[in-house]
Amino acid sequence: MNRRGALKTMTGTAAGLLSGGGPAAAAQAAARRGMPPLKITGVKVIRTAPAGSRLVIVKVLTSEPGLYGIGCATHQERPTAVAAALEDDIGPFIQGRNCDEIEDIWQSVYVASYFRGGVTLNNALSGIDGALWDILGKRLGVPVFQLLGGKARAAATLYAHASGRDIQEVEDGVRKWMEQGYRHVRVQTAAAGFAGYGVSARTSEEVQKLRPDGVAPSPVSEPTPYFNTALKMFETLRSRIGFDVELLHDSHERLPPSQALQFARLVEPYRLFFLEDPFAPEDVAWFQVMRQQSTTAIAMGELFVNRNEWVPLVANRLIDFIRCHISAVGGLNMARKIAACCEFFHVRTAWHGPGNVSPVGHAVNLHLDLAVPNFGIQEQNVFNEVVREVFPGAPEIRRGYLYSNDKPGLGIDIDEKAAAKYPYKSSYNRGDQRRLDGSVQLP
Repeated sequence: MNRRGALKTMTGTAAGLLSGGGPAAAAQAAARRGMPPLKITGVKVIRTAPAGSRLVIVKVLTSEPGLYGIGCATHQERPTAVAAALEDDIGPFIQGRNCDEIEDIWQSVYVASYFRGGVTLNNALSGIDGALWDILGKRLGVPVFQLLGGKARAAATLYAHASGRDIQEVEDGVRKWMEQGYRHVRVQTAAAGFAGYGVSARTSEEVQKLRPDGVAPSPVSEPTPYFNTALKMFETLRSRIGFDVELLHDSHERLPPSQALQFARLVEPYRLFFLEDPFAPEDVAWFQVMRQQSTTAIAMGELFVNRNEWVPLVANRLIDFIRCHISAVGGLNMARKIAACCEFFHVRTAWHGPGNVSPVGHAVNLHLDLAVPNFGIQEQNVFNEVVREVFPGAPEIRRGYLYSNDKPGLGIDIDEKAAAKYPYKSSYNRGDQRRLDGSVQLP
């Protein structure tokens, strides 16, 4: 059957899906009209690093010549482990399955390894899942956001990053983004002489000399200098720029819990849009104490990979924004359920979206952003010309908003010849920052 005939036959399929029946109802509608099921014939893993981050892209091939879907399985720190899981285990496991059975494939892959809820296999599952949603949208001739209920907004509001080695550099960055139409800016600065999160500051020789004998040189991060400098940054920015711009900040688990509680209270006068990751995932029990002591809005979830980590925080209204890295939790199929759960507790979405999320992953983020009623904010990542060469159809940024095209599926593709020009160059590990005494600083 040719593409035109397939789309005509799937009119009833689209009705079944968009009326709330989901992918299974769509497959049943297609079967009733005599349309042969579309089969998975292969899974291809594409490794590329056009902007430095080691991306993992999944291409799911189908029994219809020329029809395929792509998904994001990027785990920048361990991409080869994700690729091996896809090529050696998950790809063969789903060979021959019906492409429309998105939910059943997700559930069966999730439990296939018996042990579940881990970041490596979640990322691998995300690549398959995204590709299947991409295929379904292409078959129906509609964007994925239409499969999720249609647009609830015209575009996704972005927040930009303003980072600096000192407060003046941060202020200059905020003003630059405001001039471009942005109303939300994340601000990060380094303490003098120390390394910091989200900034390119180096540790000074004077700080290295403060270390005890026998500690090898390394980037040094200390909570108290960061604490004091960050508070000074907010005081300065609000006094000079005012309150018309929303400021965000990522403490990135750099403070011990007791200091994080103090920090959340002391930044209240500066009215942050949100404070991100005040506690490590291992310390989430502290959120109950923080909610009792502070009104600062909290975003959490970048390092979550298991539903048991976020469900209690949402159900008890201990956070204000859910911040998951969508591929790390298992992809679009899980993320749409997370968003739906959060909606009932007035927790808004703020999906993780830096450079170590591929443009395909950003497209997934955007389709959810456009469709869910409890969208909050989306982290910005600017795609340069090289990245857009590799990923034609990547989302567009205009005046602080992220726009999707209206192409069927995710609306993005990958040029494999262009991708091959940018192989992985080196490994990437976290945990390089240490305290003065040489102990590891949580990344």
